[in-house]
Amino acid sequence: MSNGETNGQRGPHGEQDQQTPGPAPAGGQWYPPEWPDRIRALADGSLTPVAPKRAATVMLLRDAADGPDVHMLRRRASMAFAGGAYAYPGGGVDPRDDDHLVGWAGPALDHWAKRLGTEPATAQAIVCAAVRETYEEAGVLLAGPTADTVVDDTTGDDWETDRQALVARELSFADFLDRRGLLLRSDLLGAWARWITPEFEPRRYDTWFFVAALPEGQRTRNASTEADRTVWIRPSEAAAGYDRGELLMMPPTISTLRSLEPYGSAADALAAAEGQDLTPVLAQARLEGGELVLSWPGHDEFTKRVGTTGGAS
Repeated sequence: MSNGETNGQRGPHGEQDQQTPGPAPAGGQWYPPEWPDRIRALADGSLTPVAPKRAATVMLLRDAADGPDVHMLRRRASMAFAGGAYAYPGGGVDPRDDDHLVGWAGPALDHWAKRLGTEPATAQAIVCAAVRETYEEAGVLLAGPTADTVVDDTTGDDWETDRQALVARELSFADFLDRRGLLLRSDLLGAWARWITPEFEPRRYDTWFFVAALPEGQRTRNASTEADRTVWIRPSEAAAGYDRGELLMMPPTISTLRSLEPYGSAADALAAAEGQDLTPVLAQARLEGGELVLSWPGHDEFTKRVGTTGGAS
């Protein structure tokens, strides 16, 4: 199984391994066949939305000669949610992420709470989820023994034992940090966007997107059981692959990829994070002229029209 770092050579779409991605529909947008029926059920009141779970995902960047690359993984085709789609490391909040204060460096929780639009305890949980999930799925840890250092190697057997325990929820992230004498480096993260899964989806997430730079000395690897490949790729190349229908992505992924394109370095992107709009993006479904229209406010490229007998355009 390729981890995207075996040979250091980019493929035709910027990938660093030689595995060819599977086909995607025109435009590369993930659009499940059951959506039309669920949208109609939401519109007629027979479907009750489930409450979204808190989640976080991280656009991990590293500088290359022609601008930053972003680390992406491809979800296994067998996954019930967005199988075959490219995404970033991320996942849901562990309830233990906000049960007590963790070792912390960087902006105070009050700052993060204001930035994320939450209470301080919730802000801690979201930032913890971002750092923990990046470690669980990519082997990259944004933490260090002091407020101005970061661990430079997480590849030993003892690290892997702890990572597996985190994945299995046998070990809380707070206990992991405490046991190793580490501080979470919240200053290495920048909040970038917030998207909420549409109300007609059976699995819903309120997801905060972050940017971070790959710490010096650390390397990514495919540590996720949910992914069959990982790549380092220029945001513009990934977006072009999506536009050609070659790389499958969900709207939040392609939207955030496009928003990274103007930045010439990981540091530039991090510096720009504080000015990014974190207003939640939530898809809307409405009846219009005999069609069901699915749209994401402010993101017209994702609008889909669903006929009364199904199908999308």
